[in-house]
Amino acid sequence: MFAGTLTKNATDAAIAFAGVVHSAKFDIAIQLEPRAKMSEKSPDFDVTATNRAGRQVRIDSAWNETSKTGNAYLSMQMDVGLGPFRVNAVQTNDAKKAKSGEFDIVPFVANGTMKSGSLSGELTAMDADNAFAGYVANMMFDLEFMLIENSWKTDANHPDYRIEISSPRGTPIRVGSAWMQKSNRTGNEYMSLLINTPDGDLRVNAVQNEEQRGGKTFSIIPFVENGTDDRIENSGLALVG
Repeated sequence: MFAGTLTKNATDAAIAFAGVVHSAKFDIAIQLEPRAKMSEKSPDFDVTATNRAGRQVRIDSAWNETSKTGNAYLSMQMDVGLGPFRVNAVQTNDAKKAKSGEFDIVPFVANGTMKSGSLSGELTAMDADNAFAGYVANMMFDLEFMLIENSWKTDANHPDYRIEISSPRGTPIRVGSAWMQKSNRTGNEYMSLLINTPDGDLRVNAVQNEEQRGGKTFSIIPFVENGTDDRIENSGLALVG
């Protein structure tokens, strides 16, 4: 459950990138400082931040990476005292076209997903902007979120919506993706959601029962494998895919 921005520094060789990483628990300014590589797999950067005493401290590492599509991005691992977490810094299509140094920090998707199990949740269509407000909860977490239309969608496999929460300072944090789907059995439309939670990547469906059909409210239920969601597995939480 992380988000943020990273900007390439063109004036200070000692600081390659500077930015901010957000979560539901913190908003922290970070810097990426180049380091000598000892091997091909060693980090390209030290990730540093300023602690409460004003001391600059190393909070872990970052690597230059290239995706299967040939796009360059940054893979980062950090620990701010709550345990290590991983994020990627990627560029939107607009940023790549403009050849800007702006990157968006998005969650890293683990190979596995958590079991949705017993949970409750609801999704309600808003009156404007084709957006939805909702929540999903169980005994371990209670997450309120928004579904915002994905303006970067350029391919059928890309998510229809991005899932966002707010940091303590009100910064939107991308925590997942949602796809519009149609049931092969009934022909009814529903939404498939992939949400990054503190306990792992959660997959759920938002469906309408007979009483809800035609209205604005959907019930969130545990994900059921039906062989129609290959594109969700392949797309994950990538910013545009």
